[in-house]
Amino acid sequence: MVLLGVLLLLETTGVSPTQSLLVYVPSLFVVVGVWALVQSRFRNIVGPIVLIGVAGAWQLVTLEYATVDQVVVFWPVFVIAFGLSIITGQFRSRVRATDDAFTSAFAAFGGVEKRNTSRTFAGADLTAIFGGTELDLRDTEIESRPAQINAVALFGGVDIIVPRDWNVRMDVLPVLGGAADDRPRREGGHDELDLVVTGFAAFGGVSVSD
Repeated sequence: MVLLGVLLLLETTGVSPTQSLLVYVPSLFVVVGVWALVQSRFRNIVGPIVLIGVAGAWQLVTLEYATVDQVVVFWPVFVIAFGLSIITGQFRSRVRATDDAFTSAFAAFGGVEKRNTSRTFAGADLTAIFGGTELDLRDTEIESRPAQINAVALFGGVDIIVPRDWNVRMDVLPVLGGAADDRPRREGGHDELDLVVTGFAAFGGVSVSD
């Protein structure tokens, strides 16, 4: 964003023509997608891949290797990617799950609230489309750390309630959305990772609270 702003400022102030460089702006978002993949240690795949795909198609159009009409016909690919994000999230978490150790919640044009009290919590798959899902984990215990939750919010919100002392890592990729750990800052804690939240948020949000 800083680099894009500098290029735009140089162009608008007339200090230096940068239009020839601005055509490569979509490549910056490709880099962001690749960075998100590496940053999450490839735990979060679908969200970054979608960003890379959109930015890559945008770059082909700006460089006139393809037209908008040629690119738009592939929009159903993102519906497929959205479905794959749900499937992969369930598969990765259920590999380790037993009995009630895994929770699945899907909300479309409505709301779903669930609570897990398992002594061997392993993970969850939470999806909200034009709605909201909430998962309460305050009474759970994790046998094999870290547990993993795949959260997808599309024009909706996913809220995960966890014990205050849990160490949570957010690997959610927000695309015109938000992802945050809203718990109050606390002193001390432990280094061991308790929970990893992956997935992506588009025009929605994923939050962790206590």
